[in-house]
Amino acid sequence: MYQPNILLPFSPRYRYVVCSRNRRTDMALVTPQASFRQLQPALSPPTLAALDLLGFDTATPVQEATIPRLLRHQDVAVQACTGSGKTLAFVIPLFELLARRDDPLRRHEVGALVIEPTRELAVQVRTVAQRLAEAHHGFTLMLMVGGTDVHAETQAFREHGAHVLIGTPGRLHDAMQRLKEMSFRELELLVLDEADRLLDMGFEASLNSILQRLPKQRRTGLFSATQTDEVLQLVRAGLRNPVKVEVKVRALPKEAATGAAQGGKAKVQATPSSLRNFYMICEQQEKLPQLVRFLRAQLDAKMKVMVYFLTCACVDYYAAVLPLLAQLKGANVRPLHGKLSPQTRTRTYEWFVSQHAGAALLCTDVAARGLDIPDVDWIVQFDAPQDPNAFVHRVGRTARMGRSGQSLLFLRPKEDMYIQFLQVRKVPLEQMEAPQALPSLRPEMTKLLLADRALVEMGARAFVAFIRAYKEHQCTYIFQFDHLDLGELASSLALLRLPKVKELGKKRKKSKPDGGWVQWAPIVDVDMDTIKYKDKQREKQRQHNKRLAASKAAAELADDEGDALGKANSAAARSPPSSDSSDDEAEMAREAALMKKLKRGKISNAEFLRQVGESDEDGGDNNAGDKDKGEVRGRSTSTPQERAQSKQRKKSSSGPVVQTSLKIRGAIDGKKAKRRLLRPKGNVTGPRKHLMAKV
Repeated sequence: MYQPNILLPFSPRYRYVVCSRNRRTDMALVTPQASFRQLQPALSPPTLAALDLLGFDTATPVQEATIPRLLRHQDVAVQACTGSGKTLAFVIPLFELLARRDDPLRRHEVGALVIEPTRELAVQVRTVAQRLAEAHHGFTLMLMVGGTDVHAETQAFREHGAHVLIGTPGRLHDAMQRLKEMSFRELELLVLDEADRLLDMGFEASLNSILQRLPKQRRTGLFSATQTDEVLQLVRAGLRNPVKVEVKVRALPKEAATGAAQGGKAKVQATPSSLRNFYMICEQQEKLPQLVRFLRAQLDAKMKVMVYFLTCACVDYYAAVLPLLAQLKGANVRPLHGKLSPQTRTRTYEWFVSQHAGAALLCTDVAARGLDIPDVDWIVQFDAPQDPNAFVHRVGRTARMGRSGQSLLFLRPKEDMYIQFLQVRKVPLEQMEAPQALPSLRPEMTKLLLADRALVEMGARAFVAFIRAYKEHQCTYIFQFDHLDLGELASSLALLRLPKVKELGKKRKKSKPDGGWVQWAPIVDVDMDTIKYKDKQREKQRQHNKRLAASKAAAELADDEGDALGKANSAAARSPPSSDSSDDEAEMAREAALMKKLKRGKISNAEFLRQVGESDEDGGDNNAGDKDKGEVRGRSTSTPQERAQSKQRKKSSSGPVVQTSLKIRGAIDGKKAKRRLLRPKGNVTGPRKHLMAKV
């Protein structure tokens, strides 16, 4: 394995350029012997003592260029590569400006405001600033970030106040609205750290509201590793006559760096010269085996590694699966991304900082900005970032402050144009040949998924999230979605079935010769409902939810059947009765009335039979005269069998009422349908009610 020579801190390969308005001055190379004690205006003894305790004696180029200008009350817009010492470049003048005030600040008067894009950065800056605040007695600091107790924060400010506020835009803006005691009339310095990230994360509205509360007569420092159009607009809006400080890194020939030769032509690059960047070209299914092999080698060598993924869901999935694989069994691996709770993010960050060797942090771009994590040996980018500017920030977590470091980028063959793109942006890269083909991890991962339903769900979320994020790449010409093989992606995640992704639409269906959505098949055929959670509590809850869902579905089905029956009955009620059935309906209404009287005891059973024509005495077959018109009306000479057959013929020819009941019976099947017919829903009255009760 290649191990570059460790360069001394603040190598003479640094070169900075200072621009003021339209003037551009190319300064000489900064010597590594530039001391904080040599800066003009001179720093105060408490500041120098604090720097000695921190172990800082030599100023970096960005510090040497920025600190004097802020102390001379100039606004600065600083662009410098990662790991160049930007934090001390604004923390030192912050306390110097407050210490040089003629009138001391009162308890609720804020003298300096530092705005950071993430809580991790804010915590890191607070840690450095606290050391200098201890040297300058009388200054109080307060951290305002999400995930903390708002009530306790409010009480602390009202009781103790804060001369220096460090926090994120949303929480600071909320505090300004909530704390009427907070005064910015004596503000000396405003710092916007990682300004491009502040704008990318959607804090523009909060920033504008904060700037409106601040006095115009103040110093402003804007710091970033990259300058975008949005940052330039912020410079024009928030800074007055700013001095642009741009620190560039020139990679000199090795002979010039070692002193063996001089005058070699320098080549400007966007990353520290002590950082060596590699890339590896491999297919989608080979990326994970290569990553596992690489991590095993680095962890065995006691290296500290950060691995970047495209989405939070991918981080969660791989953080759960990798330590379960045979090659990485029990590996020291943890996830860090923006969807974790603030407390979890803080604990994970502190854990990784405390690790000296043999640890891996799986993360998203939430850990790509400004975090100063000591002794990171390797930066691995499993997925290229959506924003090309994030590449520089990612690799900047290593090779900080002149230390050595290395990075590795995985790319698919159809993404190799990204190499030329980065080289145009002055990022040097070298190819690392992929080792011989490694065995697939899919069978082993499939066994893990079959044993835990949680992994199945995490894999599905990772698949969907990756597709959506890949479609939003800013370099769409390089990372073309149509070139992404979804079958290989699903296989690399060891999915058991393909999730539905509505964003694909018809376009993806047409992209395959056979018209299919994607060419892929699982290696095992399994009923997904039989896969259980390894967590017994979650599995118990899942079974409970299944029972609730089944009960709800049954209730909805019953309601649907009742609605169908009610609609059919309503349709029958709206249809006009046939003239052929009017006599029959009248007879059935009469029989229903007699049935009620019988149940109430108003008539006897014999009287009921006589009235309905079932008695051997006076019959009730009112139509018997049709056969023999010589008989007296109401008298029947037919036998009981003939009268029963006559009643059956009438029922079979009863017109639309019978047809309606048959229609209802056709709409509902099974025993349940018959039961519903016996208990019709809706306003069913008169003959229809009698008829349906007989069905």
